[in-house]
Order: sequence, then structure tokens, then C-alpha cells
Amino acid sequence: MAKKIVLSGARPTGDIHLGNYFGALENWVQLQDRYDCYFFIADWHALTTGYAETDQLQDHCLSLMADFMACGLDPEKSVIFKQSLIMEHAELFLLFAMTTPLPWLERCPTYKDQINQLKNKDITTYGFLGYPCLQAADILIYKADYVPVGEDQLPHLELAREIARRFNYLYGPVFPEPQPLLTQAKTLPGTDGRKMSKSYENTVSFADSPEEVKSKVMNMITDPARIRKTDPGHPEICTVYAFHHVFNQEEWEAIGSSCRKGEIGCVQCKRKLQEKLLAFHQPIYEKRTRLLQSPDHLLALIEDGSARARVQARETLSQARTAMKIAP
Repeated sequence: MAKKIVLSGARPTGDIHLGNYFGALENWVQLQDRYDCYFFIADWHALTTGYAETDQLQDHCLSLMADFMACGLDPEKSVIFKQSLIMEHAELFLLFAMTTPLPWLERCPTYKDQINQLKNKDITTYGFLGYPCLQAADILIYKADYVPVGEDQLPHLELAREIARRFNYLYGPVFPEPQPLLTQAKTLPGTDGRKMSKSYENTVSFADSPEEVKSKVMNMITDPARIRKTDPGHPEICTVYAFHHVFNQEEWEAIGSSCRKGEIGCVQCKRKLQEKLLAFHQPIYEKRTRLLQSPDHLLALIEDGSARARVQARETLSQARTAMKIAP
């Protein structure tokens, strides 16, 4: 029996950080042994908010491929490709744009949120408004059965399902409706206690050297009310303690207890975290560094994966054109 198909992607907007890893990549690595997986570098999606800053886009595509592989994605197990190398995505995006009602796009949660949050950028473009049509094309062109998402992304997937339903109603059954694979992701704050985000400059990325990781740990926000080592702490509000929960599970409860009793100081607690975090981070950092020393090899892998993806994309697009009676 054929395996079910899973699809997901990431925008090449900078280095993968720990929040990205635990929010998505850790789960992707596990999925590739159970499903036929397609994972893609979403460089067209990066243009929706970054169309005016493309100088580093190709470098970011290479570094994202290195991040994918260093974190455990295997080009032998999964189809890993670059979105812009598959022109069929663009044509299916166009066809979906012809049939998708404008109010569906305007009610998209991400559209509303980012219009409010990114006031320093001009994103009042069709590409930004219409990105759900491109997202639907990305998913449906491979007839994905599942898309791994968090609960906050469910409205986006439902819009792709609505686009599929409308196409099938108008022209006949071409596209399956993809189902969510809900991920139970570990939650890590940024180094300053806020959500980990490149825009906040509070990330720990796999591009960071061991010395940079150590420095970021030492600068993490702890309990601001704790002045002396012997003062009782409140670990539940401490960024360092949140990291211990992920990287030092075996000592996590004991550290919390010692903190509350004033038996362990913040510097000692951070030293312990440095050791545990580096044990996880350094092998990925070193593999990523080695991969980036061979950019031609990374490009060849991307091109090979894109060629494999194009086979399915062409077949699905042909079916959509036939259904719409515009096939040559």
C-alpha cells in the first residue's frame, strides 16, 4: 500500500533557530520514516513580505538546505526542493487566483495580523493578499494527504481545503482535501523571555558558534526580583529554567526546587544550561558548517529534489487544466 503524502515548507528568511526546530523540523524528521514527504524552500513566499530585499535570497536558500540536512532531513528519504524551480506551482496559483473569492483572502488571520504588525513595510500588494492561493497550490499540486501544523495554523489549512472544494465543485474532482497533522511542539522563549523571533533578535540559531551560544545563555533574562544567590527565586518566570525544561529534563525539577530555596545561583544555573544546550546544538552546528563548505553539492541536491517534485507537479497540473478545459 502506498504511503500517505505529507508536505510542508519554510521560507528562506534567515538562519533556522531553536524555535523553528522544535516548532516544525523536529517533527518533520520523524515524519519522513512514516510518509512520502515533500519539504520545500519557499522562496516565492519569502517575497510576500521581503520583495524589496532579495540580495541574500539565494544564500538564504542554500543555508536553509544546510539547516534542513543538519537537523536530520534526508534527501534520500524525502523530496526536498525549491519552490521557484517548479513553474507548475505558479500556474496552479494563477488558476486558483481566478476562482478564489476576495473575501476569503481578506479574512485570513495572517493577512490581518501582519498588516498591523509590519507597518514599516509596504505589503499592500496582490502577492501578499493572494499568498493563500499560492500556499494552496503548494499543497494541492502534490495531492498531499497531510500537512503538519500547529493549532494556530489550522485556519490557513482550512482555506486551502476551501479552495480545493471550490475547484472540485466547479470543474470536477481533481484535488483531495488535505488533513492537518497537529504537532505537539516544545515551547522555547527567546533569550529575552519574549517569543523567539528573528525580528526580536532574541534567537539561538544553528549558525551561532559555540562561543556565541555560551554568550547568549549568559545574557538570558532570569528572575528580575532575585538580587542575591540566597534569595528565593521564581523559576516559572525564568527564561533559563524554560530552556532547562527542554534540554535538561533530568535535572529540571531539582533545579527548580533549588532555585525556590535560594540554593543555586543564576550563574551556576546558566553554566549547567550551557553544557546541556551545547551537547544538542554543537553537532548540528558542525554538520551545517561542513555542508555550507560545499555549496555546489547543496545546489545539486536542491536541483535533484526539484526534478523529482516536478514529475508529480506536472501530472497534477495537467489534470487541473483538463478539468478546466484549457489543456492543449
